[in-house]
Amino acid sequence: MQKRTSSSATANEEMLRSGGFWTLAGKLCVPAILIMLVMVIYHMADVFFIGQTGDANKVAAVTLASPMFSILSGLGVLLGNGGCTAISLALGKGDYSKIKKISAFAVWGAILVGLIFAGVVLPLLEPVCRMLGADADTQGFTAEYLRVIAIGAPVIMLTNVVPALIRADGSTTDSMIGNMLGTVLNIALDPLLITTFGMGVSGAAVATVVANVVSLIYYVYFLRTKGKIYSVSPKDISLKKDIVGTVLSLGLPMSCSTVLGSVAGTIANNLMMQYGSIAVAGQSVAGRIGQMVSMTVMGVCMGMQPAISFNYSAKNKKRLTEILWKTCALAVCAGTVLSALCLIFRDQLLNAFLDNPDVLVIGRVCLLASIVIGPFYGFYQMCTTYLQAAGKSKQAVIVSLLEKGLVYIPMLFVMNWLFSMYGIIFSGTVTTVISAVAALVFCYKDFQKELKEEPKW
Repeated sequence: MQKRTSSSATANEEMLRSGGFWTLAGKLCVPAILIMLVMVIYHMADVFFIGQTGDANKVAAVTLASPMFSILSGLGVLLGNGGCTAISLALGKGDYSKIKKISAFAVWGAILVGLIFAGVVLPLLEPVCRMLGADADTQGFTAEYLRVIAIGAPVIMLTNVVPALIRADGSTTDSMIGNMLGTVLNIALDPLLITTFGMGVSGAAVATVVANVVSLIYYVYFLRTKGKIYSVSPKDISLKKDIVGTVLSLGLPMSCSTVLGSVAGTIANNLMMQYGSIAVAGQSVAGRIGQMVSMTVMGVCMGMQPAISFNYSAKNKKRLTEILWKTCALAVCAGTVLSALCLIFRDQLLNAFLDNPDVLVIGRVCLLASIVIGPFYGFYQMCTTYLQAAGKSKQAVIVSLLEKGLVYIPMLFVMNWLFSMYGIIFSGTVTTVISAVAALVFCYKDFQKELKEEPKW
């Protein structure tokens, strides 16, 4: 069994070890980018079809509920990305027994976290909605959406964790297929449930959960037929420090970034609500469009993460350096080109979501703030990916927290005090530029230090 498991991963391992950069980009980055864009479309679909009702309060409600959804995703990132990096590092050393223990822990941990999330949120819906910034006009809609998401939390957790795990050995195409199946179904169900059956905001949430169920079915099929190096058997669960500690520490940087981003998003929504639901709706629509840029850049970097981890673990300095610089260049170019396209077609993109003149005025400014950071985000994301892929969890946490909390949250209050609503809108832009410069300097020094301390590379 061990021999068969090893041979099943040979082709992917050889690609990680010696495949050309553009081969790696095609096999790893392209599927990862598609996965990220699928995730954006997934969330955009809800806003788009709810926006067709013409009710800005409903659009605002989905935005207000999104930080809780992001917290759930962040917990999924903790186990999924942590497990992915841990598996890639173990794969570089040929430790297949450890891979089974890591995957089993991550999968069952996802189920447990999902159940805890539902158990906490469902009894406390009203206070949670108020904490998120909902007012009398939006609280009912926010609670509708959040209730369904909480019920489906275990499934949502699994569809965040499993595709991340199976990317570890280069199986990004299968990860992409599962995501795309769910997205297509979500897009098909949204107009049916929201409009035809008149379910409104709750219909959007039901469509999201059902779509996640379908994605999960595909991932189960993959694990049973192709994913021989992985295990979901309870008997393979290990709570030893070298499994639990490794997964959680490696997943912590991006998880902290996601969860803290949710907290910052809640603060931003609360501050923006003082300018009305129209302002929140404009920010929501523009933010979804801006995500197409940031998630593409993230897909480039995260897609290459297994190759970075594998070659770092195998101590192949020359190949690692080449991958890092070329990936960074690709991420920056992608961010720049997409930002320019979004800027050129900003009015068409905004009107596609919500044909409201007031929302359009605010949305133009919000979209500008979201997309001008495209080139800087490439540097920032590459720094975070390198540190995480190399297992430098402490440094990765610091860099991750720069953008989402250490700089952003204080910037929100300062910019709001100085420039009111437009200060809130551009606080993220200023934060990303500052964080990118700091992260780039930090990672360059760390990498140079690593090379000096490891002469045997």
